[in-house]
Amino acid sequence: MNRYLKYGLAAAAGVAFLFALLLAAVALFVNPNDYKPQIIQLVKDKKQRTLTLAGDIKLAFFPRLGFDLGRASISEFQADKEFAAIESARLYLSWWPLLKKELVVEQVRVEGVRASLVRFRDGTTNFDDLLKKEEEDKQLKFDIDSVKIGNSALTFRDEMGGRQFALSQIELKTGRLANARPTRAELGFILRGDNPHIKADVKMQTELNFDTDARRFSLRGLNLEMTGEAAGLSGLAAGVKGDLAFDQAMGVMRAENLAVAVAGKKGADDIDVRLLVPKVEWAADRMATDKIDLVAKVKQVRGEMGLVVNLPALTGDSKSFRADMLNIDLSIFQEGGEYKGKLSSPVSGDFKSKRFALSDIKANLAANGGKMPGGGMKLDISGSAEVDAGHQDVALKLVSRLDESTIKANLGASPFTNPHFRIDVDVDRLDADRYLPPKPKESEPQSEKPLDFSALKTLNASGSVKIGSLKLYNVKASNIRLEFRAGDGRLVVSPLAASLYQGTASGSMSLNAAGPAVAVRQNIAGVSIGPLLKDALDKDVLEGRGNVNIDVAANGNAVSAMKKSMQGKAALNLRDGAVKGINIAAALREAKSRLGTMKGEKVQAASAQEQTDFSELTASFSIQRGVAHNEDLAAKSPLLRLAGNGDIDFGAERLNYLARATVVGTLEGQGGRELAALKGVTVPVRVSGPFKAPQFAMDFNAMVGEAAKQEIKSRAEDKLKEGLKGLFR
Repeated sequence: MNRYLKYGLAAAAGVAFLFALLLAAVALFVNPNDYKPQIIQLVKDKKQRTLTLAGDIKLAFFPRLGFDLGRASISEFQADKEFAAIESARLYLSWWPLLKKELVVEQVRVEGVRASLVRFRDGTTNFDDLLKKEEEDKQLKFDIDSVKIGNSALTFRDEMGGRQFALSQIELKTGRLANARPTRAELGFILRGDNPHIKADVKMQTELNFDTDARRFSLRGLNLEMTGEAAGLSGLAAGVKGDLAFDQAMGVMRAENLAVAVAGKKGADDIDVRLLVPKVEWAADRMATDKIDLVAKVKQVRGEMGLVVNLPALTGDSKSFRADMLNIDLSIFQEGGEYKGKLSSPVSGDFKSKRFALSDIKANLAANGGKMPGGGMKLDISGSAEVDAGHQDVALKLVSRLDESTIKANLGASPFTNPHFRIDVDVDRLDADRYLPPKPKESEPQSEKPLDFSALKTLNASGSVKIGSLKLYNVKASNIRLEFRAGDGRLVVSPLAASLYQGTASGSMSLNAAGPAVAVRQNIAGVSIGPLLKDALDKDVLEGRGNVNIDVAANGNAVSAMKKSMQGKAALNLRDGAVKGINIAAALREAKSRLGTMKGEKVQAASAQEQTDFSELTASFSIQRGVAHNEDLAAKSPLLRLAGNGDIDFGAERLNYLARATVVGTLEGQGGRELAALKGVTVPVRVSGPFKAPQFAMDFNAMVGEAAKQEIKSRAEDKLKEGLKGLFR
């Protein structure tokens, strides 16, 4: 036995000696650089790419087989343009496993990797050929003690999606990479992108495990961190933690203890979003989760918003999914107000048709606050929502109860990019004043806010609104019907019709973001003008019923600028009414009683107790630069005739009018019998001053002159009649 052992050891020593001599001979007489042309041609034949070996290939044989490749690059497919390059690559192999056709790589060291990846507009890539499977020698096994890649960079240009990403300062470190053996891996790089904008530092640690025989792969204890800026967030701190596993043989992917966190600032707002998924499993024939929780918080300078989304359980397969209930809680806290809302609904989806639905929505929203009109509001909503991702369409059918109002709405949007919104709303009754802030007191100084129509620049929408009864800024209307369309920076409402104050209104309105500009065209028929002005302006200045026609346009970045730029035309035709503020007949009666003692003008402020009745009043206006000019004011009553002209300056909020009152009757109304002596006399009446406090002035000098003329004329006529009688006696 000892003799055989001795012979065996001697034989082994001899083989080792011969092997050492062989290695020495190869090292002395074999130059690997002599085989560069064959290696380059092999790559050319296999991959149709050009391999460039700029550096010398170096070999080491002891204590392990090593290759030092030096600088190398490879071209694009069937082209000379560089696809990827490395500054240096070193590979060390163990001898003994190699003799058994087992590839045991002790170390891999790569520096300065550069690669440019491209996805073309047709969906193909510039590395599709490299992904094709080659014939594998199943007897060959590999075992890598460690891998280190440093100072590397990668770019990806997506021509199909219109974006580009770049990874720089890539650093990769791993432990032992062997089949079915877990190992630690660390990866770090700087990520930049243009759509969306990204500039972030990314780091990842995990325990990597793969079993190529069983075709299973896993990442345990995954910890991915990203800091920087992305998606409009600055000061970004994002992370993903959990365990991921993929069983290729079974076609199953699992995620456990998955936690996603995103925090950062968007402008002055602090945003914090967290997603928790304890367990999710996805296979060809099933998909299931225990639950999914999403919590989001937004802190603003003057408030805070919170969102909580809970999905208790999700079941399905590769074709569809369903959850019995989706729950959403929303809370908003701001200065002067608190808003809370809840939504729940079953949720389902079909991946083949790409249709997803909330089939039975139950939601409510409550608003409370001391500064809110009425102290708050409550909104209850029911209905359904559907998303058709294939046709890029969203549709909602909702019925809501807002305090005493019932609102039915059919809403939609399509496509997802630059969507066109469809809005059809039907309301039975609505007191809008309840939800508007109170009007400021006139004594309080108010800074004028600029008009902002910028939302119209991107709005693309159309639809209709129906309201049974409406109160808005104290104006009451019913049977409101309007249709609208918005696009290219303009909003057009046509037709715009309603019933109001015993009359009807019909016309159109348009808003334009350029300017901004407003245009209104309305024909109001049979309206009671007194109650309308009283409710709308809180002014009791005119009574009567009739027609009002308006066709005006204005532009400017503030209400005051709009008033000063207003132009167009208007007309007024009223019956059986009165002008409030002055009683011309009473003023004339007083003047007659004091005829001969009153001189000049008598000026008086408008009085709510005084009025001048009329049976008919008409006027037309030409409006330029905010001033409405009138030349044909005409009013009739059994006692008086009024004619006049003047200006209404909306920009300065002043008026300047000259009306000529002529006595034509002697009826009892408004003291007509006492004015018989002034029949035919015309008295100028000037109305001027600010809208808030106009003044009336009557020219009594003109009245005295007119009265004297009438007296002389009357006496001359009487003398002429007496003379004519004498001639025929």
